[in-house]
Parts: sequence; structure tokens; C-alpha cells
Amino acid sequence: MKIGLFFGSFNPVHVGHLIIAESALNESDLDRVWMVVSPHNPLKNKANLIGEYDRYRMVELALGDNDKIQASNFEFTLAKPSYTVDTLKKLKEAYPGYQFSLIMGEDNLDHLHKWKEYEEILHHYPIWVYPRVGSDGSGFDRYPQVKKFMFPYLDISATRVRELLAEGKSVRYIVTDKVYEYILKNRLYVD
Repeated sequence: MKIGLFFGSFNPVHVGHLIIAESALNESDLDRVWMVVSPHNPLKNKANLIGEYDRYRMVELALGDNDKIQASNFEFTLAKPSYTVDTLKKLKEAYPGYQFSLIMGEDNLDHLHKWKEYEEILHHYPIWVYPRVGSDGSGFDRYPQVKKFMFPYLDISATRVRELLAEGKSVRYIVTDKVYEYILKNRLYVD
């Protein structure tokens, strides 16, 4: 089985993330997509993160009963911060019959050279890349393992969702109804 790993803080998960995951399935040879909630991305500020279990639960709520895309908390038991190459090694041990690929934005590909053991990833795992405005892949897009797919581009970010919530504004239709209800019920992203 071919699994696409879509890593993210998902702080919070929004419809843009869901569209990317669905587009990756439609535009690739992947059988499934796992949205892997990262407890702490070493290249991001941890101060803005809400708890990993809240973020994981929101991904579950956003996906509902989708049998092709699922939430994954695999990194929760690994050393923190999470490094993709280490997660890939552990996943290969846990699921020896699966073939893993990465799903990432072109902006992440631009910074791949900052990742721990990025050459290992680049040479051994297919990388499905979706376009991002202002990104060019920094030459990594010439590698045979790097494949591009298209999706209907929406300029939505979790940062903007958090800003709107902090301002007391609605994020309805930017996040799914169940995620919005969860955020309101648990008073997430507000002071």
C-alpha cells in the first residue's frame, strides 16, 4: 500500500489542508493519505502551539468518516522535536509492507536543505509537492523522486485562522463545522 504522509502542526486544521490531502490522492498513485500531527516542528516556534491531542482531535473531526485520509498521532511517542527522517525510519519498522511518500508544499521544498538528513529523504522517498506562491523548489524539484501535483489554490493559513479567532471573528467555512464547534467549546486560540 502506498501511503502519502502529510505532516503538519495543523494548528488548527483548515479546509486548505483537506483540499491538499484530497488533491494528493486524486493526482498521484497514492492509496491513502495520513495527516501526521507533529507535536513540535523544529523549524517552528512552539509558543503558538496548542496541545497536540487537541490538534489531533480536530484533524479527526475534520476528516469524519473518510476512509482514504486519516489522522495520525504516530509522532506523539517519538522523541521531540520531531525530525521527519527519524519518523520515516520508525514508520518503516512499524509498517514494513507499506511504501511511504511525503506530501509537502513547494515552500517546504525550498527549505529542505535545513532538514536533518535531507539527502536520505530525497533519495529514498517520493515527495509529492503542491505549488505555493513565491516558491520555486530551490532546485530540488529536479530530482526524480520529486513529483508535482496541482490543487485549487486557496490562500488560507492556520496563522490567519488563529488571528481571526483572537480577534473574536468567525472562521466558519475556513474550518469544518465540527472543528469550529470544537474550537469554540474548548475556547482555543483566544486569550
